[in-house]
Amino acid sequence: MIDLGLSKMALIGAVALIVIGPEKLPRVARTVGTLLGKAQRYVADVKAEVNRSMELDELRKMKDSVESAARDVESSVQSATTDFEKQWQEATETASSAATALPEPAAFPEYRHPKKKWRVKQGAVPNWYKARSGVRTRALSGAARVAKYRPQKLN
Repeated sequence: MIDLGLSKMALIGAVALIVIGPEKLPRVARTVGTLLGKAQRYVADVKAEVNRSMELDELRKMKDSVESAARDVESSVQSATTDFEKQWQEATETASSAATALPEPAAFPEYRHPKKKWRVKQGAVPNWYKARSGVRTRALSGAARVAKYRPQKLN
């Protein structure tokens, strides 16, 4: 790129002052500054567009690799499925011929819940122990509870 040092910039400024003149130099400097700003923005836009296109190409390559991997997996699953179906048919054909010789499975007893007699066990606890530990022996409705624990009026 162009190497402009401080001495070269001073030389260019002195020549511009002599050629353009002191009256038009500020206007020309402003115009040159705006044109340089526009050029820098244009270069930055071009760089951003190039970067976007490079990223887009990378994403396309990544998409293609993922799609090819998905196709490979799909084909391997399909081949495994066909192999499994062949083995299943062979097994069911041999099992259907041997199924007539299998004995009837034994009947299992009916399921019984292990806490069948929990009421009997609950009744085995003495009432004095239930009263001491706070176990309710009778259920009270909401109205009965309010009537029982309502403070008494002093006459």
